Amino acid sequence: MKAQTKIIAHRGFFQSSPPTTENSIQSLKNAQDLGIYGSEFDVRMTKDGKLVIHHDENHDEMEIAQTDFSKLKKSRLANGEKLPTLKKYLKQGREDEKLKLIVEIKPAKTPQLEEEIVKKTVEMVRKLRLENQCEFISFSLNICKEIKLLEPTFIVQYLNGDLSPQQLQEARLDGFDYHYKILLEKHPAWIQEAKNLGLITNSWTVNDPEIYQQLKNMGIGYVTTNIPEQLKNQ
Repeated sequence: MKAQTKIIAHRGFFQSSPPTTENSIQSLKNAQDLGIYGSEFDVRMTKDGKLVIHHDENHDEMEIAQTDFSKLKKSRLANGEKLPTLKKYLKQGREDEKLKLIVEIKPAKTPQLEEEIVKKTVEMVRKLRLENQCEFISFSLNICKEIKLLEPTFIVQYLNGDLSPQQLQEARLDGFDYHYKILLEKHPAWIQEAKNLGLITNSWTVNDPEIYQQLKNMGIGYVTTNIPEQLKNQ
């Protein structure tokens, strides 16, 4: 029997009815209500070392890495929520242990800053006892390797799309989470090669049901999408 492709909500389920804001607590709650595999979110660090959930480098025209949290939190998200901290986000995630929390740690300006973010993120996951519910992704190979150095049992996937399955295995990572064009157009053999090596195969951001079906037919393990409700019923 063919393994079922699993669905991950990209930055939570924000294209809901009514719609909400990506990377918000509400978008995470929406994903929890869907009964899908997981929900992805982005982690950044403020100037004073606070971990927050936000995709872009800037929040309301303030660069997160160069601004203290006390100033950032005064500007609310589009849905009226406060800028979520990692701690608050993980606490909400803990409310539904069936939903995997896909933690994307955003690259920082120096390796030292990346290592600090990784250390603080891993410590928070351990403190909240979410080791078995969290999985990790990053565009930074340094971040991926640093997570594995601190906690070899954590599942870590690389996002950047420039390493083959063999190279990922040699780097001691658990798999890839690559843009669908890389897997459909540039390296269509990589899904099967990764599966042969026992690696995880994931693809982002799959918002077209036809592309989802192509990847599914190729045996992809997971897709990350802005339309999780639609794809879960395909």
